Amino acid sequence: MLVPSRRRLRFEVWIVLGLSLGQSAVYSVVQLLEKITRAPLSQGTSTLNRSQSTREYFDLTYQLLDIIFALVPVLLVIYFLTDQRQPKPGHVRGSGSAFRKLGFNFVRPGKDLLQGLGLAALIGIPSLGLYTVGRALGFTTAIIPSALDSYWWTVPVLVLSAMRHAVVEEVIVVGYLLDRFAKFGWSLPLAILASSMLRGSYHLYQGFGPFIGNALMGMVFAWVYTRTRRVMPLVMAHGLINIVAFVGFSLFGRAGGLG
Repeated sequence: MLVPSRRRLRFEVWIVLGLSLGQSAVYSVVQLLEKITRAPLSQGTSTLNRSQSTREYFDLTYQLLDIIFALVPVLLVIYFLTDQRQPKPGHVRGSGSAFRKLGFNFVRPGKDLLQGLGLAALIGIPSLGLYTVGRALGFTTAIIPSALDSYWWTVPVLVLSAMRHAVVEEVIVVGYLLDRFAKFGWSLPLAILASSMLRGSYHLYQGFGPFIGNALMGMVFAWVYTRTRRVMPLVMAHGLINIVAFVGFSLFGRAGGLG
């Protein structure tokens, strides 16, 4: 099997980003421009989980469909990263698996969870401070983590939504892009910077504070990945941060909001 050329890999990356977070980044920039040309950012709001129907089970259907189809680019990335060559005699079958290559598996759940908890605390607590500063200085919108109506399925769907964002972002922005940037011949600092700027850019619709915060988070996560070669602790950390924000707001924060 021929090794893909850099040109082919660049085209592949553009396809993946065009179907996923690159598309989100473009929309995010446009949404930011719309908000800042309408009113000060401090008067704007950003809603992360919206109801899509006033009818309960249609809303549930739409929510689940959004989660399922958002994961399709992850499957595409897994396919691209999986070694399609037949294993040589004596090699372990599955050694070319993208799940193994990315460390996106459950071979060490305890250690991954502990690292995830540590990263969640390291990132989550300063993020609240940065959000507060951004609101005070007027360059961050009020963020509403959930605007779903209260149904029996609301919390499970918010947990699934939280994990969906974690999987999509960490597998694509960290695991996949760092692999491809290395094949482009980029230096590690440049690859981490590009990955982090992309992460920040698709949060720009929330304002400049979340852009900065998520870019810094991206640098930390990418650096950790280069040391561990495992994306699973990042998924766990990101998922925990999202779950606390989404579910916590849904259960306790509706009255006051995060404004």
